[in-house]
Amino acid sequence: MDNFWEKLNKPFFALAPMEEVTDVAFREMFARYGKPDVMFTEFVCVDALCHPEARKKMEVDLKYTDKQRPIVAQIWGRSPLLFEEAAGIVADLGFQGIDINMGCPQDKEISLGTCAALIQTPALAIEIIKATKKGGRGLPVSVKTRLGYNTNVVDTWLKHLLSAEPAAITLHGRTKKEKSKVPANWEEIKKAVDIRNREKAKTLIVGNGDVFSLGDAHAKVREFGVDGVMVGRGAFGHPWFFRTDNYQPGIKEKLEVMLEHAGLFEEWLPQKSFFIMRKHFKAYASGFAGAADLRARLMETKNAEETAQVVKVWLKERA
Repeated sequence: MDNFWEKLNKPFFALAPMEEVTDVAFREMFARYGKPDVMFTEFVCVDALCHPEARKKMEVDLKYTDKQRPIVAQIWGRSPLLFEEAAGIVADLGFQGIDINMGCPQDKEISLGTCAALIQTPALAIEIIKATKKGGRGLPVSVKTRLGYNTNVVDTWLKHLLSAEPAAITLHGRTKKEKSKVPANWEEIKKAVDIRNREKAKTLIVGNGDVFSLGDAHAKVREFGVDGVMVGRGAFGHPWFFRTDNYQPGIKEKLEVMLEHAGLFEEWLPQKSFFIMRKHFKAYASGFAGAADLRARLMETKNAEETAQVVKVWLKERA
């Protein structure tokens, strides 16, 4: 099976996996208006994915369209056997790759010994990568992780990961303890690149953290030597983010795309609460005069129709 990572032009730019954010509707807006080189799903638990009944509920998080390719399914858990089984399921679903979440710092996942907690158990982390590669039937396996758990251990942690030969490692420039409370440390991400080079490993190194424009992403590639950059929060409300012409939409176009997003969310994800769209409304309705007033009104909407009516009235008032 082809390793799509090897075919990406360098530098490449990715849309990060984010819980209750990077669903099929969110990704579709980027596919239509400014497609990155690769996209990721929300993270899906291997325990649920391998359970016949629970899997039905997980299918919504693994929806994608052909426009969104190459697309990678991100999975999380603790059991190597379940990672192996889940990898086979992901392969059957037609994804181009599998990403293992070893970076989420949230208390729920940490309490289970998963995600960023795996930094504390490197032997298990290596076993999980190998099991995922075995079950994925040739799909490239990547890892998204952090500099460390309570302290920065990138020197030792990265060597452990490289020993399992993942196709790519995305390194978020903070520890689990730091979450998003401090600036991302790109000097330590550069250290990871240097370690990879000294080890003569083929694994790609992707930097992540505090990237708020495509120009900034290119600058970080030049300064820190990463093969690519993954963008998360910086792309909220801006599906034009990855366009190479630095396109900046006007207010009306921005709101029209927001409504398109809301409509797709309602149509494609009826199982999910429409209230999830509120975080997107906050991002779309920002940076222009009257945005705070519009945001306040959008927070009261319960469906796409109400959202469209609010925008129509707001625009009319300012005509």
